[in-house]
Amino acid sequence: MRTPGQRAGLTGAAIVDAARAVLDGGTPLSMRAVASRLGVAPNALYSHVDGRDGLLDAVLDDLLGSLPEPPSSDPRDGLVALMTASHELLLAHPALMPHFVARQGARGPHARRLGDEMRSLLAAAGVTDRAAQDMAVRVLVVHAIGSAALATAPDGAPLPVAHLRATYATGLSWLVEGALRGCEQ
Repeated sequence: MRTPGQRAGLTGAAIVDAARAVLDGGTPLSMRAVASRLGVAPNALYSHVDGRDGLLDAVLDDLLGSLPEPPSSDPRDGLVALMTASHELLLAHPALMPHFVARQGARGPHARRLGDEMRSLLAAAGVTDRAAQDMAVRVLVVHAIGSAALATAPDGAPLPVAHLRATYATGLSWLVEGALRGCEQ
């Protein structure tokens, strides 16, 4: 027997795209809003997602799927490139920033891939302790999300976005250097 979502011809990707359009359009995310955009009843969505939080996690993770692998094999350059691309991606989707903050990032396969890439870069730089890698990944991700949240605050950033980007780059450099230097001690 086919579920309502299957009968409606829905796919998980179509639902995620519709949810992202709802969020990017400034409408609060709800199953009803996404279903309306797709022209289906809300219950049709549950064949593909576990509810609003599951849908939100899928949207956030899908966004991270567009990030490329680090372009450099140099660990320091790779970390900086990956985190800078992550920060720019977050800046490009200001309507999603409150959700990244509330959900403390993303949890899906793309987020795990990025975490694994970061750990590989850290290992290549000599940071082989898993706890140290996890801490470095967490600090770098929190820096990217927090800086992007500041820059995309709905009431306007306290500083020009260009200044916040420069501040992000400086802080990122300090954090990467500290993480890599920490393994030398």
